[in-house]
Order: sequence, then C-alpha cells, then structure tokens
Amino acid sequence: MHLKPISTLYFSAFLWIILFFCNCQQTKNSSKEVFANPNLFNNAVFELNWVVMGNNFSPIVASRNYAYASIAAYEVMVQGYPTEFKSLVGQLHGFEKVFKCRDTQTVNFNYAAILAFCKVGEAVTFPEGSMHNYFDTLSLLAQRSGMPQEVQEASQQFADSIAKSIIAWSKLDNYAQTRTAEKYHVKLDSDGRWTPTPPGYFQAAEPHWNEIRTLVLNNSNQFLPPPPIPFNMKNKNSAYYKQVQDIIKTKQNLTPEQKHIADFWDDNPFKLNVIGHVMFSNKKFSPPGHWMGIVGQACHQAKFDFPNTVFAYTFSAITMFDAFIQTWDAKYYYKTARPVTVINKFVDPNWEPYLQTPPFPEYTCGHSTISAAIAETLTQIFGDHFSYTDSTEIPFGIAPRHFNSFRQAALENNLARFYGGIHFHPSCLVSTKMGIEVGQFIDKNLQFKLEKK
Repeated sequence: MHLKPISTLYFSAFLWIILFFCNCQQTKNSSKEVFANPNLFNNAVFELNWVVMGNNFSPIVASRNYAYASIAAYEVMVQGYPTEFKSLVGQLHGFEKVFKCRDTQTVNFNYAAILAFCKVGEAVTFPEGSMHNYFDTLSLLAQRSGMPQEVQEASQQFADSIAKSIIAWSKLDNYAQTRTAEKYHVKLDSDGRWTPTPPGYFQAAEPHWNEIRTLVLNNSNQFLPPPPIPFNMKNKNSAYYKQVQDIIKTKQNLTPEQKHIADFWDDNPFKLNVIGHVMFSNKKFSPPGHWMGIVGQACHQAKFDFPNTVFAYTFSAITMFDAFIQTWDAKYYYKTARPVTVINKFVDPNWEPYLQTPPFPEYTCGHSTISAAIAETLTQIFGDHFSYTDSTEIPFGIAPRHFNSFRQAALENNLARFYGGIHFHPSCLVSTKMGIEVGQFIDKNLQFKLEKK
C-alpha cells in the first residue's frame, strides 16, 4: 500500500484513511508494514503542533515539548535499531539513564515510538489527556492492522516506561522553578530599554528562560553576542537613528513579495486583534512548529524511513531547544526596545509595524537565531543543496515558498523579521551568526548514527 503525503491540516483524516485501507486489505498489509510508514510519525508531530497552538503556548515553551517528546521517540528507535543509532544517554546534560527493553522480540518499536512521543509531548507541559483522541486512533489503527494483542500491550508498556524516564529527566531542567520566578520589572530609566508593546501590552515572555538546563550547550551564555548598536535618536547620523529610519522607509514601500515573506515567517502563535472594544486572536504554528513542519517535508522528499525520520526530528528539536535558550539569554541581558516603541516616541506616535510585535526584547532575534541554527542541523542531515518547497503555512492561507537550501530559508527569515518591522536588520544579521555557531556546536558534539562495521 502506497500512501502519499498530506497537508498538516488533514493529519487526523490521514489516520482514518489508513484505517479504511486496513479494513479493506487486512490480508495484504500487516501491522509491521502499516507502522513502517514514516508519515505516521510526521502526523504525530503535526498533532502536537495543533495542540501547542490550541493551548497558546509560547514558541519558547513549545520548543521544550518538541525536544523531550522527540528524544523519547528516538530512545525507542535506539533500542529497536541497536546497530544503527546511538543513545543520547551521557550526551545530553543530566541524561544519565533510560529504561531498557527486555523483550525486544514482542515490541513494535515504530508504534512504541509514536506513543512515547505523544505521551511525553502532552505530559511535559500540557494537562494529561490533551492528545487522548489521537491515542485512541492509534490504538484502533493497531487493532485494525492486525497487530497481535501481546504486541500492542508490550509496545504500549515499553512506550510508557520510556516516557517515564524522559519525563523524570525533564523535571530536573528548572522549568517548574521558572513558573513561579519573579516577573520581569519594566524600568523606564532608559529610552532604549524594552517596555511592553501595543496592542496587547503583554508582560515580558519567559524572562528566566536562560535558567533552563541546556541539552548540549555548555551554558546559556556560551555564545553571548556583542552589544547592540547604542541607542541614539538625537544624532541623525548615528547608526541607531539610521536603522530606525531604514525600518520606517521599508514599511512604507513594502512590495507584495516582501509582504509574503513577512507573512510566511510571521509564525505568531497568538496575534491579538483589537477593533474598538472587541478583541480576538488569530493563531498560527510557532517558529519551532513551522520548522518541525519543514523537517517532515524534507524527510518525505528524501524518502527517509521511519527510524531516520525520528532521528531528523530529534536532532532538529534539540538544536532549536538550545538555540532558544541562547537567544533568550541575550534578550534579557541587553533588554533592548522594539522598533515600535522607539518610533512611536521619537518619530510617529501612530506608526505600526507590518507584523505584530511579540512581547520580549528586540536583540537578538529569536526566529533568526533558531532558523540559522536548525538550518545548520538540517544541512548536516540532508546536504547543502537540498531544494524544497515549504507548504507549512497553507492551513493559514499563506502560499508556499521554494528554497534551494535550508540556509537560504534562514537568510530569508532575516529579511522577514525586518520587513515585518519587528526587528532592526543589524539585529537579525547578528542573530544569524549566533544561530550558526549554536548549530555547528551541537552538530559537533552529538553522535546519533553508529559507524557501520
């Protein structure tokens, strides 16, 4: 049975299509064949994308879900394919042990990997049961595909045990402590300092994220960027004044192509719309959700099998997790004002950026940092000239874009944040440099594949 890839909008329907085929072709398709389809894992990731979006979690917090969930699935693959993959135990900070499967002959490791991903994905942040319907659909798929009861039970028990190992480890990363940490105090002692931005004037997001345990980086400030351009709106010849004028002029003259680029990489998980006394939100996948979608498309295009698909997601999720910690450390170290704050006060009180400004400091650019970092990781996995069309934003009415490489996509993201009016372009350029350094460091310090003898 050959199944074609589907849009992320129809991930649930995909499983029901498989169920239909399993009912019609039980004599032709064994459960091993059904669960060998990597699209099943792709859709588990997309399911988590929708859950993340529906629960209004910030991109920073979302990166934590993707990382631990993917690691859980990967550790299942390690035990299912022991000659191909190396465990991350001892490679990631604080990750000292994981449950070992004793009955490898009974477990369907692909099925267990999906279950482990989902169990950790919902448990790390969300209330238990947020992926309940998806669990039920997977269980029904296992039954309809003819998976023996003992294999189902052994796979589920193994997934539960792996999930418990990963969840126990995740609880030591200081996330819980940051939930009750002191909120960010806004200080008005400097015109260049960050303050909440319109229209929501939300409080600063995750000011203590640099206290989260890194996975691979030595610490949160291992790659501390140089200071941003000094604030100076008095001197019209200053570099700061010029970058402010640059963003104003660019907004005035945005072309349809530039608007498409900005919209495509917006990835705002919670855009607040204010019309008079009415407020409502629009939601999209966050930056990590967008890039996880790119990973899935690349895996399909490269015809990766199930275990290598899990590997690609895991490598990518780890990179994004650490890249967020690095850029958030820089943000709250420098605490720089957003363009809209400066322009409204010194140039035009009615000026608005093309995109809505997210609630955290301007320097460095988080999206540019994680995009550059994961571009290095994906280049390591798929090669430097991997041409692809990114259709991740189709569910949100945004046309696809084509790229000749992941690095080209990351560079376009630089321009997107500038076109959107939410970052000064010099900040994006520095962020790309930082992201590349983070990505290359992780690439050099993790081993996933075992050398063939």
